[in-house]
Amino acid sequence: MMLYYWLVFVFVLGLIVGSFLNVAITRLPLEKSLIWPGSRCGACHRRIRCFDNLPLVSYLWLRGRCRACDASFSPQYFVVELLTGLGFVGLFYLEVAVNLHGWHDPTPGNSRMGFYHWSFWAAFSYHAVLFALLLAASVTDLNGREIPLPLTLAGTVIGLIGATLMPWPWPWTPAPFPAGATPVGGPGVPPGWEWLVPDGGLREGIQPWPFWGPLPGAFAPGGNWQTGLATGVAGALVGTYLMRGMGSLFSAGLRKEALGLGDADLMMMVGAFLGWQIVVVALFVSVIPAAVFGVVQMVVHRDNSLPFGPSLAAGSLLTYCCWQWRPAELQMLLFSWKALLGMAIFAAVFLFVSSVVIRTARPSQAEIKG
Repeated sequence: MMLYYWLVFVFVLGLIVGSFLNVAITRLPLEKSLIWPGSRCGACHRRIRCFDNLPLVSYLWLRGRCRACDASFSPQYFVVELLTGLGFVGLFYLEVAVNLHGWHDPTPGNSRMGFYHWSFWAAFSYHAVLFALLLAASVTDLNGREIPLPLTLAGTVIGLIGATLMPWPWPWTPAPFPAGATPVGGPGVPPGWEWLVPDGGLREGIQPWPFWGPLPGAFAPGGNWQTGLATGVAGALVGTYLMRGMGSLFSAGLRKEALGLGDADLMMMVGAFLGWQIVVVALFVSVIPAAVFGVVQMVVHRDNSLPFGPSLAAGSLLTYCCWQWRPAELQMLLFSWKALLGMAIFAAVFLFVSSVVIRTARPSQAEIKG
């Protein structure tokens, strides 16, 4: 029963955060303060009283209207609050209750065996902040095809601070490869890589993987602030420059702007929280939600333009939650600079050729008028 109480607490916490996200979603694109003035009706500009500003409850009680002037409020306020509450509950259940990433120590009598330990709450809070930022960025992108820079910059700073304070493999402490143990990769595992594959794979921390492997032992042996900061900085740099490179290639092939800078800033924030490996894989995974969003956009709004921010956010969350089911070969692939260089060259050629094919296959305006 105690778990249900915690789930209710996390849900209410998510509703409160969702109420603040609505303020950020409304005011950040207009470059307004998030603190002053207080919540007001957009029609009559009267201050909304505290008991009319309760998440979900006030919206349902007032039937989505202002008490003073009876003007209707956007359903977005209700939806964002509900999604934030449900997202917090789902994240808490997977990370803390189910122990999705293996943070619990199964040793009998260990203090980190239950889900009451402070380290689990710190990890959940860190990722809950990322979820809230991604949700806010997605809604602003859907509303105005723009992701506010202050949102992603603040998120990147928070991600770097958390990465520094909770360096990989936190909440675990780094352990050497067991003497006499056989690596999962078998005898073919290169010397110095054995630490990557003890007990079936690389142990996941708050950042699933470190910035590189093998780690330079003297500078960043794992578990120290240098490792955490390097992991966050590498993730932020790969996130922003990878998206900017993709945008430049697509723009060169299509001969018009293809990806906005907001998408690059969004992945910079994701990389600061989760590391560069999540960013790379999430770009491929984002194709799935992009296809779903594209169909919905065409059917509901009869619009073939698609903001990529929500797809990137969904792909990043999906990649992180499913990281433990990654193929074993991915571990060796993402820690080999030769393999990464080959993939980068192939992806660059493929993206440029694809954009040229799309441009040449699309009918021109003269052909449409004719």
